[in-house]
Amino acid sequence: MINTILILMVIAALLLIVVILVQNPKGGGLSSEFGGGATSQMFGVQKTGDILEKLTWGFFTFIIVGSLFTGLYLQNAQTATGNSALDVESSQAAPAAPTLPSTTPAPGLTAPIEAPAE
Repeated sequence: MINTILILMVIAALLLIVVILVQNPKGGGLSSEFGGGATSQMFGVQKTGDILEKLTWGFFTFIIVGSLFTGLYLQNAQTATGNSALDVESSQAAPAAPTLPSTTPAPGLTAPIEAPAE
């Protein structure tokens, strides 16, 4: 379920980029510097701007609500399990205490053979 919401949020973000780039800038901006009048009549109808503005707010709202829902869902899933995958200290076992080597040989083993001195 979370993967589906994340995929839909990525698609909404890409569509939001496209809708913002298609919109007619209200303050002039760069479009007035590079041709002005020709770009202002791209769609020819004022209602198209209203639709694009509503789509912009809709995609924006979906991304914000989806982000909040995903965060709350993952937080509830984390408290339900009682352990987080990112909590390394509690998820790893404590290392075993180092054992010191014994100075006496184990039973059944013989002492090492020394090479004769020349």
